[in-house]
Amino acid sequence: MKFLRSTIITVLMALSLGSFSSLAFADRNSQAVTNITAHIDEAIKSIDANDIEAALAHNKEAKRAKKELNSEGNAAKIGRLSAHFTKAKKLLKKSDLAGAKAELEAAKHGYNSIQF
Repeated sequence: MKFLRSTIITVLMALSLGSFSSLAFADRNSQAVTNITAHIDEAIKSIDANDIEAALAHNKEAKRAKKELNSEGNAAKIGRLSAHFTKAKKLLKKSDLAGAKAELEAAKHGYNSIQF
């Protein structure tokens, strides 16, 4: 009886700790997505102001912020979305502001649609 009770308590503790850690990851991932989209918004504002250097800096920070995401289930999608940052960087260096803005908008939409 004592063994059964300790086993049940151990299982309940493991389940509660597991749910807590998954909630922590979900909260951290949503914060990372918020950070990424904030940098994308700033890059788009810089493009509208014809400030290519600032747009490149925010594009770089957005790409760097994606490393904060911790989601094995969405790893492939996150990888495909990071390609938008690379394309936007190339377009910004060629002074194709409309194309770069479109790539950043696509990246923003993609990150906002990820379910954790």
